[in-house]
Amino acid sequence: MALLKVINLRQHFKISRSFTVKAVNGVTFEINAGETYGLVGESGSGKTTIGRSIIRLYNPTEGKVFFDGKKISGNLDAATNKMLRQNMQMIFQDPMSSLNPRKKVGDIIAEGLDIHKLYKNLKERQEIIAEILKKVGLSPAHAERYPQQFSGGQRQRVGIARALVMNPKLIIADECISALDVSIQAQVVNLMKDIQDETKCAYLFIAHDLSMVKYISDRIGVLHKGYLVETGTTQEIFSNPAHPYTQSLLSAVPQPNPRVEKNRTLLTYNAENVNYESCTMQQLSDTHFVLT
Repeated sequence: MALLKVINLRQHFKISRSFTVKAVNGVTFEINAGETYGLVGESGSGKTTIGRSIIRLYNPTEGKVFFDGKKISGNLDAATNKMLRQNMQMIFQDPMSSLNPRKKVGDIIAEGLDIHKLYKNLKERQEIIAEILKKVGLSPAHAERYPQQFSGGQRQRVGIARALVMNPKLIIADECISALDVSIQAQVVNLMKDIQDETKCAYLFIAHDLSMVKYISDRIGVLHKGYLVETGTTQEIFSNPAHPYTQSLLSAVPQPNPRVEKNRTLLTYNAENVNYESCTMQQLSDTHFVLT
């Protein structure tokens, strides 16, 4: 049974009486326990909105979401809400704005423990904080520092520690490496893979970087204008992309070989006149490319 099942998720934002932003439109996918599902697409395609709707930072406009066999869309009772908060966590894109600058790192990490009372005494609380800091490559002494005293990579590790301390079954990583240097990105992604091997948690990995998505993901979903246009295993998506938009994304990836890069053909997906709601899959596949 899938750990997370999203069925026909829609998230619309009413801006005025006459205008509504349709950020997510009828998205359906599922994530199995211990699996990493990568969600890719251009800026504004609805990736972050999907993550925030799943974890209920937004109330979904329409659709059903099931987590660990329980429905978490619609109105939640106290027991279901508590289960959701303990077993699903989120790593945010900006490691600075997501951390309270007036709180010490130890208090930031332990906020979930404090709310759900998951320790017996202060000594156990300190031990849990020290252990999780070691797990993400930081020192227990860092618990007494403030977020602004850390580098970007270290702050992102604090964000990962805050998510991991609850021992969740699913972590939504919302572009958690996009603000980091390339070398730090590799360290953070390797850390996430090591943690997954140890704790068997699942990831919804939202990112722009296709190379990182390929490295960490078991399956991938491609999002365009709020629609999930293609989904499949990492091997299927990268070796045999079926949808023209997926092909255009992969064609934009730079090649390290300068001779290959010089002759690389960039495919631009022309979707200005495509209406996803009324198109069949065959019509979508027949959409033409513009070679540039």
